[in-house]
Amino acid sequence: MNSPKTAPARSRSKASAVAPTVSADATLPVAVALPLIDGQSRVVIERVSPELDGGRFPIKAVPGDVIAVEADVFADGHDYLSVRLLYKHADEESYRETAMALLGNDRWGASFVVEKQGRYTYTIEGWVDHLASWQHEIHLKVADGQRITSELLAGAQYVDGLIRRAGGDTKPARKGAKAADESADLKALREMATLFRDESRYDEAVSVAESDQFTFFAKRYPERQHPARYSSELGVEVDRARAGFSTWYCLFPRSAAREEGKHGTFRDVEALLPRIAGMGFDVLYLPPIHPIGMAHRKGKNNSVICQPGEPGVPYGIGSELGGHDAIHPELGTVEDFKHLIAIAANYDMEVAMDLAIQCSPDHPWAREHPEWFKKRPDGSIQYAENPPKKYQDIYPVYFETEDWQNLWLELKRILLVWGSWGVRIVRVDNPHTKPFAFWEWLIAEVKKEYPDMLFLSEAFTKPKVMQELAKRGFAHSYTYYTWRNTKAEMQEYLTELTQGEMRHYFRPNFWPTTHDINPYSLQGGHEPQFLIRYFMAATLSSNYGIYGPSFELMEHVPFPNKEEFLNSEKYEIRYWDWNKTNKLTYLIGLTNRIRRENAALQQTNNLTFCTVSDDAIMAYLKTAASNRLLIVVNTDAYQRRAGMVQVPIWQLGIGGDESYQVHDLLTGAYYTWKGEWNYVELDPYVLPMHIFRIER
Repeated sequence: MNSPKTAPARSRSKASAVAPTVSADATLPVAVALPLIDGQSRVVIERVSPELDGGRFPIKAVPGDVIAVEADVFADGHDYLSVRLLYKHADEESYRETAMALLGNDRWGASFVVEKQGRYTYTIEGWVDHLASWQHEIHLKVADGQRITSELLAGAQYVDGLIRRAGGDTKPARKGAKAADESADLKALREMATLFRDESRYDEAVSVAESDQFTFFAKRYPERQHPARYSSELGVEVDRARAGFSTWYCLFPRSAAREEGKHGTFRDVEALLPRIAGMGFDVLYLPPIHPIGMAHRKGKNNSVICQPGEPGVPYGIGSELGGHDAIHPELGTVEDFKHLIAIAANYDMEVAMDLAIQCSPDHPWAREHPEWFKKRPDGSIQYAENPPKKYQDIYPVYFETEDWQNLWLELKRILLVWGSWGVRIVRVDNPHTKPFAFWEWLIAEVKKEYPDMLFLSEAFTKPKVMQELAKRGFAHSYTYYTWRNTKAEMQEYLTELTQGEMRHYFRPNFWPTTHDINPYSLQGGHEPQFLIRYFMAATLSSNYGIYGPSFELMEHVPFPNKEEFLNSEKYEIRYWDWNKTNKLTYLIGLTNRIRRENAALQQTNNLTFCTVSDDAIMAYLKTAASNRLLIVVNTDAYQRRAGMVQVPIWQLGIGGDESYQVHDLLTGAYYTWKGEWNYVELDPYVLPMHIFRIER
């Protein structure tokens, strides 16, 4: 009989482990490749929330925000688990951690507070908790009347591990309270280990094994055997506070002159700052302030014939005087602009610039970098079109150019120049017509130099495109608010923004109108409609803006059959009576003061819609700690409406038969309410809204 043969040895690769087994004929040992994993790790972690696109993008926050994290965490068998949420700021070397609680059905949750600006990362770690499993087993067996002498000996071994993790007997004594606490822990643990091994003290040992004292030590010095960690480190991009709460005012500086027929200057804008700050605005947004080209310059109401002396469109950027890094000379100089920024800061106001990546045919880029523009077959450069609209005075930049790297670098240079002037907020015109990858790169690069820089996306386009821009780095986003009019439309849209995944990354910035958009709902010039549209923007979203002074003066005459203004400031210099006030200007100033004084209005996602018996009355609750506001709006701008509002008192800790006081912050009136259902009545010709602060 032949001698048995040994299978040839196989080398151990880095990608696999080798384990011996037996072949089918039970004679020859063979090597089987196993995956390079921890075969003793039994925990599964999945369905983490919040998590954007598998961790590809960070969520957004501002300092002080609470990040609530949940995940499905489970293992085979019936052992207990211990699950921890790990988190750290980018400048911290090691993770901080907090225990996650079982919410039910293997869903675990915990939260952490982002304390400062910058990037945080978080992940989840879990392991089989043998100590908790052992204690649970003790409970069951003792309740069943079993004697657990052997189990107590196993427990003594677990306590030996607790002693080692607590520092053991050999650790030298240290001064201070912490050292005293450690010494007390070690003493108690040594006594516990001795007790579990002493059969003569069985009853006492059982009592200690089931005690909260054992649970306390097991959590304080956990046994992390074969922990599993989630496969991704997830991100939180924490912007400065103004990303979460801001109040924008847009004006054309060339229309800021107090004398009709004059071209406004930055010094004229400075003279308006007390008025704008007095109304409660903290961001002054200026459309492009660069030289304007002469070639194909547009005239009044977008006429293709420009009359002598007409100023052209600020978005037709660039002339022989310079491009995006130059200032229109009739507005002032770079030093004048810096002075405006400095004076605005005295009013706790920032100046935001408008980045429009497009050029007049006279822009220096058209001469120096013709490869950055798309050419027609006849060799001419293609001007901008959005059929049926034509923009003969604008060349769009061609991002598919072979020289795209230098184009990207030039645009970064422009923003760094603006940063050197003191600009820290940029509104971007039509970002949805430029590549997503470009924005992700540009925003990250600029924030390396200016971490405080915030970008607003002016993208009125398809939902997924708007969402992708937000994911790629835009701190604020324009929305569909302008076109959501009925109560049902508004509640559906706000629920999508504040209750779904978008709440983690899409910061809405509500505008009733813009200098581009005169919505049909306001073209009748009906004052109550202006009041309602303004008020909902200011109380539903923590970030909102108005186009002034057009909006507060209720300008509404449309260009025929379009959602645009007749005699638009985009095409001409307008003279405004900046001293004029009305009911809307009063409401704006009052509402902005209330926003500053009530933390509940400084967040967007803290929104709960309330049931109302009238289909036109919309009511919503916004809370922040003890600041609790119930806001009621009549969305019917033409009729008085009345109904019963169901106040979610169960969220407020108010009993069903308990009376409470509501204080209308707009009128100063006080009312005593009781229970869930209470009566409201709103006349649009008087005041179509309430802001009730709920007080006990």
